[in-house]
Amino acid sequence: MARNTTSTNGDVFLPKQVQKIDSFDLKPGRKLAAKYEVISKLGAGWEGEVYKVNEISTGIERAAKLFFPQRNVRNRSARVYARKLHKLRRCAILIQYHTKEIISCRRIPVTVLISDYVEGILLSEFLKRMPGKRLPPYQATHLLYSLAKGIEEIHLLNEYHGDLHSDNIIVNKFGLSFEIKLLDLFNSTDAKLANMRDDICSLIQIYHESMGGAKHYRKLPQTVKNICCGLKRSLILKKFRTVSQLREHLELLEWECDW
Repeated sequence: MARNTTSTNGDVFLPKQVQKIDSFDLKPGRKLAAKYEVISKLGAGWEGEVYKVNEISTGIERAAKLFFPQRNVRNRSARVYARKLHKLRRCAILIQYHTKEIISCRRIPVTVLISDYVEGILLSEFLKRMPGKRLPPYQATHLLYSLAKGIEEIHLLNEYHGDLHSDNIIVNKFGLSFEIKLLDLFNSTDAKLANMRDDICSLIQIYHESMGGAKHYRKLPQTVKNICCGLKRSLILKKFRTVSQLREHLELLEWECDW
């Protein structure tokens, strides 16, 4: 039977035959590393799942990201993720990273990264609570603007998010403006420019989704359609070569009176 090995810095390396976990399904009350207690699941992404936890010794609420073993071979993804969050620690849209733990789940070592917890609800849930389960164009454009400003800070540091969708965006305040936090980041082997372009297209997709998607697209103002570009990637990237151009476009919009 293959054994796990531990490096000098404490990382647990999985055997070559990495066991697969598609969902942790942690229940409230589950203890993690004898330091944290699971409160609820916050969201999920390609690399793993994020839970709201209570730091037992202090009573402070934290966020814990658990990495699927098959997405974190030799702890590489978690290490890159932590370093990326540290590099981007001054980006207001991101949650601040604290420390790393190793736990056992189904007798498999799993890496957990502990970060700040922020109040709010997932954008996907937020939209379900809106009248008609969607935002009016004016509010949706403010949402897009808040997201674009946050992602711009990341891109200006020559990094990208890589996994933007409504299930990893936390809305914790809105009105004339939105306060947004991102639950997750993703590290890809693709070139950074390609990932940055993916971020831009994902922002437009979220904007489109927030107004009800294809079902309501036909009735949207032309100003909105000029931003969405029919969700055609080539047209979006021709119009917005950088997220800064998208942010500037939104700042100079001429609002239509029927909004």
